[in-house]
This record gives sequence, structure tokens and C-alpha cells, in this order.
Amino acid sequence: MHLLEKIGFGFERMVRLMSDSAELMLLASDDPASLEMTADEMRALGDDVLGRIVEHVAGIGRQPVRGDVAAEDLCRSLRESAPERGEPAADVLGPLFDEWIPRSFTTPSPGYLAYIPGGGLFPAAVADFISAATNRYTGVWLAAPALVQIEANVLEWFRTWMGFPGSTRGLLTTGGSMAAFNAILCARERHLGRDVRPGVLYTSTHVHHSVVKAARLAGIFEDRVRHIPVDADFRMRVDALEAAVRADRAAGLRPFMVASSAGTTNTGAVDPLDQIADLCAAEGLWHHVDGAYGAFFHICEDLRPLLPALSRADSLTLDPHKGLFLPYGTGALLVRDGAALRAVHGMSAGYLPGTPDPDEFYDPSQYGPELSRGFPGLRIWLCLKLFGAARFRAALAEKRALAVQAAARIGALPGVMMVAPPQLSLFAFHLTWPGATMEEENGATSALLERVTVRGRVMLTGCTVDGRFLGRVCVLSFRTRQAQIDACVDDVAAEAAGLLVGRG
Repeated sequence: MHLLEKIGFGFERMVRLMSDSAELMLLASDDPASLEMTADEMRALGDDVLGRIVEHVAGIGRQPVRGDVAAEDLCRSLRESAPERGEPAADVLGPLFDEWIPRSFTTPSPGYLAYIPGGGLFPAAVADFISAATNRYTGVWLAAPALVQIEANVLEWFRTWMGFPGSTRGLLTTGGSMAAFNAILCARERHLGRDVRPGVLYTSTHVHHSVVKAARLAGIFEDRVRHIPVDADFRMRVDALEAAVRADRAAGLRPFMVASSAGTTNTGAVDPLDQIADLCAAEGLWHHVDGAYGAFFHICEDLRPLLPALSRADSLTLDPHKGLFLPYGTGALLVRDGAALRAVHGMSAGYLPGTPDPDEFYDPSQYGPELSRGFPGLRIWLCLKLFGAARFRAALAEKRALAVQAAARIGALPGVMMVAPPQLSLFAFHLTWPGATMEEENGATSALLERVTVRGRVMLTGCTVDGRFLGRVCVLSFRTRQAQIDACVDDVAAEAAGLLVGRG
């Protein structure tokens, strides 16, 4: 009351202000215990940030595709204790945008052909701002029914696109790691119950390491994970899988799950999903497909033959921050029998509200491990509402076509050996010449990627497979168009020619 009286407000006015949050914020700067900002302060900060972001995003194509990441001294200089007093926004935001963000991989760059890109559509950032600013709780249905329904809609769209049945339920996650973890929990509970130790999980030697880590977190340790060899196209060998299952059964163990890949990180390989699905059905095994990279190509009707039997999986990892070009931290899981997902996570407490009809209305707390959570569905929903699914299908089809074209052109260059043509939109190759040893080829291929990246137009990364270092090109950024593919081919051609001078 003292502060209000000091600035000329009476009690009745205070009551009105207490009911009007917009006006109450005008008092913020005069109250040393307040963490509110005035309307003018919010607008000023918002305008400053938005201006910097628009300038940054508009100039992405002109930025080096890889900033200076030799930043040990910089990181040491940034260590500090918590500030006791606030600082002007310009002093805080200036170094962030001008110095620190540029010292990184420019992952949103149109020339970012490294790893598997995450696009970062701008409306998703707007959605995150709306979510954080309105700060509504979506952990349980009753707290924000309409907002939770938005997430349910997103999961239903995914279910439909992937050809899963109406019994499917899902979960939005931070990425493929948490999706795999929850899938393994479902399979473990369904097939093993409390007797977890004899359970055996099967995957390929090219599986993403997150699957093995998720298995460990779910109580399936490394000595119960079988890494099945791959064929010449880096796809899981079904004959070896079948032999491993039979050997484990004969040894008294309990095979319960196969985790296959719809696009591996190293070479983009798609496992023989139809044959694996047949084997799992015959052997009574849970079939999980890691579709973090590749599953969204399934939304393009012409590309569905590249992912045969994807819709037969018992569970499926999806990463919208890959195939739908969303910002990092956007993942999802679909489980064919939604009851299995609810059986793992469904729980009640005296302080938790119920849902009017659990079969009709989706409640995130009953299908995932988190109770406190953000509102991840809004970023997906807003982008799809603003752009429409047709534009996403067209973009994905274009990325696939660009990758096929790039592989054909790079594979035709002198001294280039194409090791893994694109099954989806990723391919792998290495340099070679007559009489070269693998060690020499590895060194030359590694040097090629670095020289191309230093040119600044595109960034490439590699991987090691059975001792062989491979260069990789992954086309999956919504900003990557024909101009970047031309730049990639030209730069690879120029640098390869230079490295091969005098070698055979």
C-alpha cells in the first residue's frame, strides 16, 4: 500500500489494477521486488530482439557455413558468477548475436549439408515465443484442453501420414533419444514384464548410438544388445538376425525387440523393413523403427516405396526437427497399440485432475514420463497451419531429387568412389587413386571435406565405417536449393582435383 500511496493511487484504484494485469505492469519499474516489465519495456525488448533475429535470419545465406569453433579461450572468458544486478539489454544481446552465435556451425545455412540438418522454420520460433509468454500448462488435459487438443491433432496427423491404425497413440519428445527410450519401455513391459535380465534387443551395427543408450536406461544392458551385421548396402542382414534370435532362444534367453533404421546416420541406409516385420511377426518380437531421419519421406506418395512396410512397425521414432524442418528439440513417438504406451505411463494421484473420456481426449501425462513440460506441439501445429502439408511434401520431394542429382554428379568426378548412393537424401563417398592405401585415402577424403568447408559455401562432414573414412552429403535443410547443390559439386570437384594431382 505504501508504494501505491506514494505515487498517488488509492485503495480502490489498487483493486482495479490488481484485476487488470496490463495496467499492473506499469508499476514494475518502481517496485524493487517486482519481476514484471512495463508494457513499454516489453515492447522495447521485443523490438530489439526481433530486429536482431530478422537481420540474422535474413543474412544466413551470407554467413560462413561454419563459424570459428576453435573457442577454448572464448569459453574460458565467459565463465562468471551470477550477476547481482541487471544489465542493459543491448549489453547482453550484443555479444550474444555478434560474437557467440557466429562461433558455431551455421546449422540453418542453406549450405549446411553436414550431419542431418535441423531447419528451424521461423514460425516455430514465433510459436515458442507464444508458448513461453502465455505460459500455459499442458501436462494434463484439464489445465488447457484446447491446447492439448492441438498436440493431439499433430500426433493424429503423424499417425495418418505414417499409415498407422486408429489404435495408435503417441508422444511429443525432445528428439529420437527419448522416443527410443519410451519405445523400449513399451516393448520391455509387453514382452518381459518384471523379468528383464534375460531380454535381448537386436539392432544393426549401424544403429544410432541413442538406441543403445536408451536400452541401457530401460534396463537392457550392452551384453543383451545384439549388433547384427549389414549387407553391402549397409542394411541389416535378416538372415543374421534370424540366426541370432534362434541362438539366443536356444541359450535360454528371451528375444523381445528389434530396432531397425529408416535411414542411418552414417550412410542413410534403410533396413529391409518388410522382411524384418515378417520375422518379428513370426517370432513374436516388438519391431521398432528409428525413423528420426527418414520417416517423414513417407508423407510423399511417390517416395513411400523407399520405406516399405514402415506402417507395420509396432513403434516409430519421428524427428520433425529433421524431416519437417522444425527447430532442434522436436521429436515424436508413435506406438501402434496405444494401450502399451498408456500401460507404461498411466498413473493417477489425488492432486491430478482426470479426463472426461480418456478414450476420446488425449492427456499427455498418461502417455509420457513428464508431468512438467512445455508446449512442443504448438511449433509443429503453427508451421503446418501456416504453410500447409502440401508445401512440406514438395520440399521433401525436392530434397530427395537434389540428393540424387548431387550423388550422380559427384560420383562421376575423377577419383571419387561412391560407397553409398542415396537411399533417401544422404550419400557417402571417398577419394581413391591407383595404388592408394586405405590410410592414404582416409587422409585425402578428410582433407577434401575440410577444404570444401573452409571455402565457406557448404559444410560437409564424414564418418568412419569399418576403418574407412567416408565423406557424407545430407540434403535436408528447407533452405538448400539448386544453387547450393551446384556449389557443393563445384567445390568438391575443384578440391578433389587438387588433392589428386600427382597421385596415380
